[in-house]
Amino acid sequence: MEYLYQIDQQVKKLLPNDQVDSIQESSTNSNELVITIKPQAVEKLAGFLKNERRFHWLMDIAGVHYPEREKPLEAVYHFFNREQNKRIRVKVPHSEGEKIPSLTKVYRAANWFEREAFDMIGIDFDGHPNLTRILCHHEFKGHPLRKDYPATGNQVLSKPIDFEFDPLPVDEDEDVLTDQRMTLNLGPSHPATHGTFRWFVEIEGETITRAIAEIGYLHRCFEKMAETHTYNLVIPYTDRLNYCSAPMNNDGYCRSVEKLLGVEIPDRAQFIRVILNEFSRIIDHLVCIGTTSVDMGALSTFWFCFRAREDVYTLFEKLCGNRMLTSITRVGGLAGDLSDDWIADARIRVKALRETIDEVDGLLTNNKIWLKRMRDTGVIPKDMAIDYGFTGPCLRASGVDMDLRKLEPYYHYNEFEFDIPCLTDGDNFSRYLIRIEEMRQSCRIIEQALDKLPGGPVSIDNPKIVLPPKHEVYSNIEALMNHFMLIIDGIKPPVGDVYSYTEAANGELGFYLVSDGSGRPYRLKVRPPCFPIYQSFEEVVQGGLIADAVATLGQMNVIAGELDR
Repeated sequence: MEYLYQIDQQVKKLLPNDQVDSIQESSTNSNELVITIKPQAVEKLAGFLKNERRFHWLMDIAGVHYPEREKPLEAVYHFFNREQNKRIRVKVPHSEGEKIPSLTKVYRAANWFEREAFDMIGIDFDGHPNLTRILCHHEFKGHPLRKDYPATGNQVLSKPIDFEFDPLPVDEDEDVLTDQRMTLNLGPSHPATHGTFRWFVEIEGETITRAIAEIGYLHRCFEKMAETHTYNLVIPYTDRLNYCSAPMNNDGYCRSVEKLLGVEIPDRAQFIRVILNEFSRIIDHLVCIGTTSVDMGALSTFWFCFRAREDVYTLFEKLCGNRMLTSITRVGGLAGDLSDDWIADARIRVKALRETIDEVDGLLTNNKIWLKRMRDTGVIPKDMAIDYGFTGPCLRASGVDMDLRKLEPYYHYNEFEFDIPCLTDGDNFSRYLIRIEEMRQSCRIIEQALDKLPGGPVSIDNPKIVLPPKHEVYSNIEALMNHFMLIIDGIKPPVGDVYSYTEAANGELGFYLVSDGSGRPYRLKVRPPCFPIYQSFEEVVQGGLIADAVATLGQMNVIAGELDR
């Protein structure tokens, strides 16, 4: 707390009194400081935090609409200092029509985050180089996450946007003719994109000179849907974020609600969540490597990866009845417990996964064609990765050994022995190697969790949060009433807000949750790990070949459901 106290005092000296509304400790996180300031102080404060206090990560920007307030719009910034493991949440309430200085000159990550806040809420960022819509289409009218916008207010797009590049000035000494450059459209329906992404690129021969990435094709406004459902009914929607590792989304969301409620789930439930999360991490990495290998022409590797994934899905199906979209997590615990048979099957499956990982490693790692396609392509230097807000395998491949399971252990991760792989080249090959080794480490964690699995319940004993056992509902009137009230009114967390985060397969999966005390989220903002990662794509692919861009996208592992929400 001494570090945050120093920042408290320095911010008070840095900014005039009339620009700081409040500075206080977070009620839900001892490592977090919450600062409320005026719009004109944003850029100065951000520069101070990054350059003098080493808050090098701008993790997210959330917009919130409070129509009953005098200043109805609020921008919420999440800054992170890895060295001290401290976070600062900066709130900027402002009036309609009032502008907030853009942070695009301070953080590269601010570009798309600000565009999203403008698109969804209507926050105007002064000085942004391209403040246009990003998730909704270009003909959309209004801002869907405002409280006066109807949840059923769909708007149909009549025609796609026509991208154009501004003409480049040609230097007299330059050995390039402008008429040798042409534009090319890739996607949104293209096998190399692994989802509904569109690239518009300018090429000279096979070399990309400029690129534009268009997203939003799979946008269904998950965050708006969350506002119309009770807390537990949001869980099936989280399955559809990163559908390659659905249990991790369930867990990340439920953890944010539990954090706001101030409850801790039983140890057995924590261990089971660890087991499910690590199985999910493995199959997510298998999908990434398998689909990239198809793009590179190594089709046989795909079958090894997907065979193993299907075996894990069979394990999930035995546990909860669903293969891909599990929805087994509940606020306060889990929907069911592990059987002895399931635990025995899980041990067998881990051994088989180790064999599959070794087979994939043997097929690819020393393959000359794979090496030529992956080495020194899609290079992302360490400083660039940090400035864009990278987390997860892509960050660790660029030389930063940051992993929330080690940095801020949750679910007893500090009791497990495992390593965090880290490389420094920052290329596609490094990202592939990181995922190979992470799968091996996940196997280690699963085996330890199965060995140490404690007894006890898998849900907390609180009738205001967890549904009563079914046999009690049919035999006890009080249990029946609790069941009825939870289904109809839902869980009711206290008024407040919280930012909760977990180490998902692609990096930090964050949920900024605002509660007004009712049974439905007032605002739920998701920080998808691949959103800031994919933002860098336009810059990373410049100067490389089209074929290299395909490999880069594959190893960024961008999942459309998570990206577009």
